[in-house]
Amino acid sequence: MASTRVVIPGDVVDTSAEAGENSGSAETKVLRLGPGLMQVGEQVRAVAAGVLNSNDDSNQWWVVGNKRRYVPSEGEPVIGVVVARHGEGYRVDIGSAHDALLPLLAFEGATKRNKPNLAVGTVVYGRVAVANSVMDPEMECYNPHTGKSEGYGELGGGFMFKCSLGLARRLMDSKAPVLNALGSEIPFEVAIGLNGRVWINTEAPVTTVLVANAIKNSEFLSAKQCRQMVKELLERQ
Repeated sequence: MASTRVVIPGDVVDTSAEAGENSGSAETKVLRLGPGLMQVGEQVRAVAAGVLNSNDDSNQWWVVGNKRRYVPSEGEPVIGVVVARHGEGYRVDIGSAHDALLPLLAFEGATKRNKPNLAVGTVVYGRVAVANSVMDPEMECYNPHTGKSEGYGELGGGFMFKCSLGLARRLMDSKAPVLNALGSEIPFEVAIGLNGRVWINTEAPVTTVLVANAIKNSEFLSAKQCRQMVKELLERQ
């Protein structure tokens, strides 16, 4: 998008603006609506307040806002905690109004004889497979298109903390300033859930605290301020 636009529920979103720039292309991309947007007749309207975002490559549009409670949306990566186990799977707390169902076979290579055995309290990284108003959400720990885990599954060790939903979505950007600044100085692993949860794993507890603080402090900082903040934290270590 050329400029930032803030929308409120009821606003009409013109998704043809960018498409017009690529009207000479032979292929017409399918319009994909993400959280905060809904198609009403021939129009696309905002159903949540926040900043309108779009992705040119996938022709996807969504609204980023700071809601207090996460509302599951299909395809979104989430970090959850196993709170119960039953005959066909697990119930996982993902921070939404209802726990998510994680089937026993929703893992890479899982079969009736060979399936993971997760204890209550286990942290898992997965994607939302089912999300609607009449059913509890369902998640899976593999990519349904490839059958591979691709990073999804049990998150062993490490440290999980919560952040705002808006910050979590910004951290998913490959150009996230704070993650790039940290990654150039410190080796660490990170998993980001759009439900406002971040998991990190480093070589030492003191480094874990530094990375967690840097991420939390970056929410309202510019790219330049993020780099300066990371530099100052490293100097104090």
